[in-house]
Amino acid sequence: MKESGPAGAARARGATAERGSWARGRWMVLLIALVCAAPVIASYLTYYVFKPKGGSTNYGTLIEPQRPISEALIVRDEANKPMALASLRGRWLMISVDRSACDQACVTKLYFMRQVRATQAGERERIVTVWLRTDADAVPPAVEQAYPDTRKLIADPAALAAWLPSEAGTRDTDHIYLVDPNGNLMMRFPAHPDPSKIKRDISKLLSSSSIG
Repeated sequence: MKESGPAGAARARGATAERGSWARGRWMVLLIALVCAAPVIASYLTYYVFKPKGGSTNYGTLIEPQRPISEALIVRDEANKPMALASLRGRWLMISVDRSACDQACVTKLYFMRQVRATQAGERERIVTVWLRTDADAVPPAVEQAYPDTRKLIADPAALAAWLPSEAGTRDTDHIYLVDPNGNLMMRFPAHPDPSKIKRDISKLLSSSSIG
């Protein structure tokens, strides 16, 4: 039975106002989400949509479709405590995979990552260099001392191989990978890379994803 009179009208107005408030709240949440995602969306548009004439100019291989960091991918930090790799979301990640013994090829990748990050000047704090170690052996003291700012995390090699695609005839240990701030694997650089070309790609991404 419908309620009539002033009380019924007031109740109807209240219900309408409540629905309107809920709708405004939903749109506000969506707007905030879009604003937060805008920098990364801009960087993807730069590479995927607004390409210059003559084709793509990026050096690294774009990963399609996206491969987000699985919440189930647990690594061990420098104190041997478990942590989700996805907890590093929020900054660009330059990732290298190698054994803890770190041979010359491993050291070269760590050096390239450190130098590329350093050349970004004021933007370098937006990048984290990450070495995913495939065993729990000790890191050589010289490597430890040379790369204090690189996160040295222990990860399951099978889980990494499932997440990080490699080129034909190569392995994940041959590449440097780039993960965007939303935790999506975005780019793979070739084996024996040219660090100046990696720098160019990353500079473009940081520029296109800057706020303000």
